[in-house]
Amino acid sequence: MYAHKRTDERRRTMGRGPAAAVMAALALLAVSACGRDQGRDPVSRVAGLVQGTLRGRPILRIEKSEFFNADFRSYLEATGADAKGLPAESLSRLYDRFVDEMILLESARARGITLSEDEKKEYLAKLAVEAIPAGGSDGAAKALPEGAFDRLLVEKYTFLIVRDVRVDAPEVLDYYEQHKKDFLHQGRAQVSQILVDTEEKAVSVLRRLERTGEPEFRKIATEESRGPEAARGGVMGVFEQGDLPADMEKVIFSLDEGRTSQVVESSYGFHIFRLDRKYSPALQSEAEAAPEIQQRIMAQKMKEALASHLGGLKDTLTWKPLPENLFFSYQRSDE
Repeated sequence: MYAHKRTDERRRTMGRGPAAAVMAALALLAVSACGRDQGRDPVSRVAGLVQGTLRGRPILRIEKSEFFNADFRSYLEATGADAKGLPAESLSRLYDRFVDEMILLESARARGITLSEDEKKEYLAKLAVEAIPAGGSDGAAKALPEGAFDRLLVEKYTFLIVRDVRVDAPEVLDYYEQHKKDFLHQGRAQVSQILVDTEEKAVSVLRRLERTGEPEFRKIATEESRGPEAARGGVMGVFEQGDLPADMEKVIFSLDEGRTSQVVESSYGFHIFRLDRKYSPALQSEAEAAPEIQQRIMAQKMKEALASHLGGLKDTLTWKPLPENLFFSYQRSDE
């Protein structure tokens, strides 16, 4: 749970702002000017004093709850973000999201929404499984980030907000008719490859492929390629222009159907590509496009439902963001 202070008053006089913080820091600097801090220059002393002053000031007030830089850092940890490695603009957008989620959290608590023990256990088990690849063995040993259950409660509340969103068949058809160009496949090709470790090996394989047909390519690919598709005779799949790295795509789509490329080097090794088949431009049918369309409409509707609900909360709750007290320089969004 996020550490936050409670106040008996619904509204309090807000913080004195960044100017006051800087003035306080400069006043302290003036007092200590007679004796310089060992090993610290004036700029670093000012920065340290400012950060020390801001550390005790709230960065957000919602009703009777106050949130501090420590809460925001816990939120960043729970979301997997690295505060030290992010620019101020990215931290600013994460702060905006933090504000929204804390408003949702406050509303969830006010409505008596809670997490069951089973939900908590399932969540902990999921975190443990996700941590195993990174940890190498026992994911359960990884400490649970502070505020993780708060985020889970926000997710549960969000689900309750959007759970009744539906997409009807007429909506799918209307979307399809208005966005047909999104479902036009063009420049598609089935591609195969032989991937080896050295250029010398690739040149040797290329010589073996001279004046041979597809059966020989499949045989050599199975025997020599170290690519994951070797067991399929080198068949990578069907790709549209834009699906593959530009340097590979330039070579592949310049080939005639049934022809192999020269050796192409990449970070993976040395490739010999074969363009197995070219497909004419084709428009997906409504039935083929329906699953993707449903996902697009559903995502948009859920976003709108959540935004509408959040907007209502912001109109009814007493809340105030205090970005001037953040540990970084907040940058307002242009939106």
